Amino acid sequence: MMPNWPALIVSPLLALANLTAVYALVTPSCSRQSTGAMQWLSVASLLLSLLFTLMAWRNQRRLAVSLPGDAAAVRPHFLAQVAVMVGLLSSLVLFAMWIPQWIVSPCVS
Repeated sequence: MMPNWPALIVSPLLALANLTAVYALVTPSCSRQSTGAMQWLSVASLLLSLLFTLMAWRNQRRLAVSLPGDAAAVRPHFLAQVAVMVGLLSSLVLFAMWIPQWIVSPCVS
């Protein structure tokens, strides 16, 4: 059950923290004319979110094999599926927030 929680809770928090940290790095990046710190932070956040999602996916696959017919065994599998979906959505959000960093200069006001 534990591999589900990072994807379920930490991945969305990672997306929010990444947004805050990248926004805080705009002024230093503009003064240095370099987006390196912003890029590395976004890559690290995306990779962590994908790692958490992979952990939940592997747990979901493991639970799908040993799934008996009773309702009590279906709950952990369902929770794992929800964790995978939340992790994927968070990873998609992190990737979508990373795209403007490739296109727009941090100095654009």
